[in-house]
Amino acid sequence: MENNEPQSNDLDFNNRIPLEGLQKAVGDIKVELAKVIIGQENFIELLIVSLLVDGHVLIEGVPGVAKTITAKLFAKTLKTNFSRIQFTPDLMPSDILGTSIFNVKSSEFAFKKGPIFSNIILIDEINRAPAKTQAAMFETMEERQVTMDGTTYPMAVPFMVLATQNPIEQEGTYALPEAQLDRFLFKVKVEYPSVAEEVLILKTHHKRKGNLPLKEIKNVLTPKALLGFKSQIQEIVVAEKIFQYIADIITKTRNHPHLYLGGSPRASIAALNSAKALAAINGRDFVTPEDVKKVLVPVLNHRVILTPEREMEGMTTESVVQVITESVEIPR
Repeated sequence: MENNEPQSNDLDFNNRIPLEGLQKAVGDIKVELAKVIIGQENFIELLIVSLLVDGHVLIEGVPGVAKTITAKLFAKTLKTNFSRIQFTPDLMPSDILGTSIFNVKSSEFAFKKGPIFSNIILIDEINRAPAKTQAAMFETMEERQVTMDGTTYPMAVPFMVLATQNPIEQEGTYALPEAQLDRFLFKVKVEYPSVAEEVLILKTHHKRKGNLPLKEIKNVLTPKALLGFKSQIQEIVVAEKIFQYIADIITKTRNHPHLYLGGSPRASIAALNSAKALAAINGRDFVTPEDVKKVLVPVLNHRVILTPEREMEGMTTESVVQVITESVEIPR
């Protein structure tokens, strides 16, 4: 059977979109982060993909695996504003969004913006805040605006939320509602490093001699350049068979016996946008099934829910998503 897809050795000839600038910017970000972060290549790539498609990322992992520091250093590579919010059980919505303050001189109320009004927002331990505070994030994450006292305040561009949560510490935590989980493009699970990576972590820490990691990271990407790269990603070619492939997989999650809740159309769109960005940063102006497969677990693992029986058996959403993906024929 004849294969009409462009081959990797003639990418330069076939590419209709000049992706060299995007590839260089992505490479520069990875080089900067590699000065401090050892391993975590997949995590870093997913952060970059999310930035390029206006997504938010939920980062899950045990304490000490560099969730927070990676998010902070990633933000430092961008020439934008950064804000960090520590979620606690007594945090109120006004502590995040801002509040109206009475101005005695003008005899009027003035809105004082909260820490959410920034470009890259790091929320530490997002599952520690109560439901009322979680709900305050809904409009901000989805519509990129805050409505206060009848006035709407748009968020700055770019706007990206990076939220961390601890999977093992249950005391004093609140489960995130499904509606909020669905607003995250990815849920990334950060694992322990390998032995070789652990050795490199120790050596890197030793060589820094007490210097703060943030001081070693340079700004390498401007908002203007980022806007141009986002426009390029919108032009990435998607074949009809790729649309069908994504739809078949997501639909299958809704009818699978191991799942109580399947993926929504928002999950399908997230998979499509992520695959387009992944193709672009790999120097291709067209999406392949492999691009789709690579993003399916982080796109779906927080959007689908296991049945109670399978959860009691120790099954994970990732394993079910992988089984479903393998059961759908790859388009050729």
